Amino acid sequence: MAIFKRKEELEEGYSNETELNDLKESVEKAKMPPHIESIAQKEIEKLNKSNPSTAEYTIGMNYIDYLVSLPWNKMTTDNLDIKRAESILHKEHYGLSEIKDRILEHLAVRILKSSRKYSILVVEDEQIARTNLEHVISKEGYDVMTAKDGLEATQLLNQHHFDIILTDLKMDKIDGMGVLETAKKKDPDIEVIMITGYATVTTAVSAMKKGSFHFITKPFKVEEIRSVIKQALDKKKGQIESKGPVLCFVGPPGTGKTSLGMSIAKSLEKEFIRISLAGVKDEAEIRGHRRSYVGALPGRIVQEIRRVGSINPVFMLDEIDKIGQDFKGDPASALLEVLDSEQQANFVDHYLDVPFSLSNVMFIATANTTDPIPPALLDRFEVLPLSGYTQEEKEQIAFDYLIPKAINNAGLDKFPPIITKEAVRVIIDEYTREAGLRNFQRQIDSVFRKTARELLSSEEKKSVEITPEMVRKQLGAKKYYFEIAEAKERIGVTTGLAWTETGGQIIFIEATIMKGRGELILTGSLGNVMKESAQAALSYIRSHTEKYHIDENFFENNDLHIHVPAGAIPKDGPSAGLTIAVALISLLTKRPCKRDVALTGELTLSGRILPVGGVKEKILAAHRAGVKTIVFPAKNDSDFNDLPPEIKNNVNIIPINELDDIVDRVIG
Repeated sequence: MAIFKRKEELEEGYSNETELNDLKESVEKAKMPPHIESIAQKEIEKLNKSNPSTAEYTIGMNYIDYLVSLPWNKMTTDNLDIKRAESILHKEHYGLSEIKDRILEHLAVRILKSSRKYSILVVEDEQIARTNLEHVISKEGYDVMTAKDGLEATQLLNQHHFDIILTDLKMDKIDGMGVLETAKKKDPDIEVIMITGYATVTTAVSAMKKGSFHFITKPFKVEEIRSVIKQALDKKKGQIESKGPVLCFVGPPGTGKTSLGMSIAKSLEKEFIRISLAGVKDEAEIRGHRRSYVGALPGRIVQEIRRVGSINPVFMLDEIDKIGQDFKGDPASALLEVLDSEQQANFVDHYLDVPFSLSNVMFIATANTTDPIPPALLDRFEVLPLSGYTQEEKEQIAFDYLIPKAINNAGLDKFPPIITKEAVRVIIDEYTREAGLRNFQRQIDSVFRKTARELLSSEEKKSVEITPEMVRKQLGAKKYYFEIAEAKERIGVTTGLAWTETGGQIIFIEATIMKGRGELILTGSLGNVMKESAQAALSYIRSHTEKYHIDENFFENNDLHIHVPAGAIPKDGPSAGLTIAVALISLLTKRPCKRDVALTGELTLSGRILPVGGVKEKILAAHRAGVKTIVFPAKNDSDFNDLPPEIKNNVNIIPINELDDIVDRVIG
C-alpha cells in the first residue's frame, strides 16, 4: 500500500521541490527576454511532473541552468577614446600603418554610432501632453522635436532624420496611421510607437501590420514610455552593431594577426575570446548538439560568450582558412549564419533551441591565405592583408619588443646583456628567413638563454655585450645564405618570385637541351597552371624564332627540360610564365641570365605581361635574398605605392608590358 512512504522518498520529494523553486528564482533573476523566460518556466513545469531519476530530468535541469547562466543583457561598457586606442596599437605593434589605420577607422565608426544621441519625434495634438512627453524624454538624454499634428510631422520627416516617432492615433488632417506609413516609406528602420485613448484590438492589429513597434493606451505611466523607448533603441543598436563589417586579417604566420585582435579588445576594454578553427570538422562545434542525450553541449560560440559573461566581446575566429568538413557537416556553412549581419540577431544554437543575439559581438577572423575559404564565407569578410616585415622593421621590433621580453624570460634583468645592431642583423640574415617574427623570436630567446648559462658559469657577474661572433658561436653554423649575391650567372637559369602561405620566396627556374623528338619535359612538382604557363612560353618563342635568331627546325630534333628545384614542394600559378620564357630564351641564345634580377608575371601567347598577386610579399622576399632589380608587370604599378621607403631605396623595380621590353636587360 502507498499510504506509508519511506523517509528517503519524503526527503527526495522535498529536495526536488526545493531545487525547482530555486530554479524558478534563478530564472526570474536572470532577466531573460520575455519569450525566453516563458520557455524556461514551461521547462520547469515539465520537470515538476518528471521523475528526478530519469535522464530527461537531468537534461532539463542542465538546459535551464545553461539558459540562466547566459549573459542575456550583461555587457561591458566600451571605452570610446580613439586616441587611447591609437596609442595602444602603436605601443604594441610596430609598422603595419595601413592595418592600424583601417582598424582605427573601424573603431571610429563603431564609436560614433554607439555614442551618438538618438533623435525622437513626438506627434501629439494636445499641447499639455506634448510638452510633458518632450520634458520626460529630454531628461533621458535624447534629442526631441515635437509636432502638433500629422501634417507638421510629415514635413519634419522630410527635413530631419529620426530614430523613433511617438505619435497620437487620432489627429486632424493626417492621423497616426498616416504618419506611420510616411515614416516607413522614408526609412523602414524608423521605429514608430502609437499612443491613443481610443484603443481597439482591430486598430492595434492594423498598426502592427503596418510596422508599428508598440501600441500604448492612454492613460499611460511615464515608466511605460521610458521602457518602450529603451526596447526600441536596443533593437536599433543591434541593427547598427550587426551592420559593421567582419575584419579578416590575412597574412603569413608570425605577423601579429592574433595580437592585433587582442589590442582591439584592450583598446575598447572589451572581453577577448579566441577559438581556433583549424581542423574543426563537426558542424556541432559551431551550432551545438541537440538535447537528445545527457552530454549534449552548446557550440563553441555560445560556450565562450557564457564563459566571459558578456554579450559584446571581441571574438576572434583564428585559422579560419584551415576549417574542414566531413560527414558530420560543414562548419564553414554554419559560420555563414554567425557572421551574417542580417541573421546574427536571431542565431539559434541547436542546444539552446531559442534565438540568442550575436549582434553586439565584434567578430574578427584570421587566415594565412584566402584561397581555401569558401566564396560565400569570404564574402562576409573585409580582408586586411598583412604582408610581413622588412629587415629594418624586424630590427626595430627586436630592440623595442623582442629583446626586452627575452631578457625578462631568461632572468637577466639584474645583468641585462647589450646586444649590438650587427648581432641582430646576423640573426635576421643568417638564422631566419620568414615574413613574420616567430622564428626570429625563438633565435633571440636561444641567444639569451645561452648567455644566462654562461653568466652563471663565470665567476664575475656583469652585463656582457653580444656581438656577431658570439651569436654565430651560440647558434652554430648559419642556416641561410644570400643565394642571389653568392651565385654566379648561368645560361638557362633565371630567378623568379613566388607567393606562398608563409609569405613570398624566390625560386630558380632551370632549362636545358638534349637530343630528342621535340618534347617539353617539366619537373619539380609543378601544378597544371604552371605547366600550361611553360607551354605558353615555349609556344611564344617557337612563333618568334627569327626575332631571337633561333633555327626554326631546332625543336624537331631536341627536347627541352624545365626544372624548378625543391621538387618535394608543390608549385603552381601563372606568375612564372615570364620567368620560364626568359630562361628558355637564355638557353636557346646561349646568353647567361643576370642572377641579381628577379622576374614575375603572367605571359600570354602574344607576348603581353599580365598582372600578378602577392606583390609586396614577393618584393620583400627578393629584398631578403639580396636581389637588386625586380621585373614586374606594369599593371601592378599601383601596388608599388605601398612599399616601405627602405625597399624603394634599395631595390630597382622595372615595370613592363611586353616580354621584348626586358629580354636584353635581363640576359647578358
